[in-house]
Amino acid sequence: MAKVRVKQVKSIIKRPKTQEKTLESLGLRGIGQERVHELTPVIQGMIDKVRHLISVEEI
Repeated sequence: MAKVRVKQVKSIIKRPKTQEKTLESLGLRGIGQERVHELTPVIQGMIDKVRHLISVEEI
């Protein structure tokens, strides 16, 4: 499986609770935080849901 680095680049203020919970599930709690994940279908779905709030880089 490929690995991806996910970084939060925008705030979650005034966003739906589902998007806040998705970012929390990805391990992101603030702007500038990064996490590395294996690119599984579940992680890909989460990334797609909050693509406008994060940047994704393949490792």
